[in-house]
Amino acid sequence: MTAGRRKYLIIVGDGMGDEPQEQLGAKTPLEAARTPHMDRVAAQGLLGLTETIAPHQEPGSDVANMAILGYDPDRFHTGRAPLEAASMGVKLGLRDVAFRCNLVTVNTDGQGCLLLADYSAGHISSGEGRALIATIERTLGTESFQFYPGVSYRHLLVWRDGRDDLRITPPHDVMGEPIAPHWQVYDQAPELRRLVTKARPLLADHEVNRKRLAQGKPSANAIWLWGQGRKPTMPTLRERFGLTGVAISAVDLIRGLGVSAGLEAVVVPGATGYLDTNYAGKVTDALRALGEKDLAFVHVEAPDEASHEGKLLLKIEAIEAFDARVVGPLLDGCGVLGNVRVLLITDHLTPIRIRTHARGLVPFAVCDVPGRQESEQRGFSERDAAATGFIVRPGHGLMEKFIRGNLH
Repeated sequence: MTAGRRKYLIIVGDGMGDEPQEQLGAKTPLEAARTPHMDRVAAQGLLGLTETIAPHQEPGSDVANMAILGYDPDRFHTGRAPLEAASMGVKLGLRDVAFRCNLVTVNTDGQGCLLLADYSAGHISSGEGRALIATIERTLGTESFQFYPGVSYRHLLVWRDGRDDLRITPPHDVMGEPIAPHWQVYDQAPELRRLVTKARPLLADHEVNRKRLAQGKPSANAIWLWGQGRKPTMPTLRERFGLTGVAISAVDLIRGLGVSAGLEAVVVPGATGYLDTNYAGKVTDALRALGEKDLAFVHVEAPDEASHEGKLLLKIEAIEAFDARVVGPLLDGCGVLGNVRVLLITDHLTPIRIRTHARGLVPFAVCDVPGRQESEQRGFSERDAAATGFIVRPGHGLMEKFIRGNLH
């Protein structure tokens, strides 16, 4: 079947970008991984680099994916958490502030110093996380503060008529470090200091954590409040380009960004944001949506999570799974649909060396399916993209070029 109206597919491998690794013979994980399907997009289409995070912007998935969808973060970004609130259906008033509420693992070293041992509490399951957040809400929730359960370790706090001016370090930036210097910021808002302080004994004594410790798993024994902001106001993709579509991701951040852009947020059963995610479910829902709507935005978190853990081989495994189980099947499905323009991109760099997000140019590739058969001798990687000399800057301009077809 060949569709008359052009469809658009955006495929995002979170945090795939990296630096050359000595143990890989100076190759990056993208170069070392076996990625025939991503390489096909790069070889048969247009390959280049773009800047999803400007030098003055905070390096995060919220800023980067907002830019990928064509929104200038300097105009529209208010914080990570309000985007997650949009995905969760949590209504924010004009003066309300949403905070990301991570369940984390805090341990004590030999000198009695509290260290952040794990920003994700061992990628705690969503069921366990919901139980813990429900207890915190029952005990600490008030008219001013409400806790909402999310996915795995990622949850939400809403401070009604709250403050959004605190500069709080994301927990994945300080793995293994003492928490005291980073929690000093809560002293500026005693209400938040009370919450993080009172949450610790509640969590440590919870049945969920007793069971986890008995199984040799990390205890989710603290909360980390960060990524705050007020509700953003953004024009929809229908208003900008006349497009309807869906956002498919395991994480509320991306689904909420989609909702803010006027897309339908699709929750795929079994999508975890890790290597055990439901890849096939994401592909099925994306292709179904492309049969009915104009655009599908498909996001896979796993490479970024492996990067935060500092596990090089796991990152390569995640990239290869993304290629084989997401990119390949999506390209095959687009071949059946016909007349689909594909944008393949990594949202930002997450170097194994630093285990957190970083600014820098990232590779992207665009091709039409079905498209031309002749191929360039290149793959989807940082090095091959740089060799083309083609750069789109600022990154939020890439979306319009992708939709309008004026990539040159």
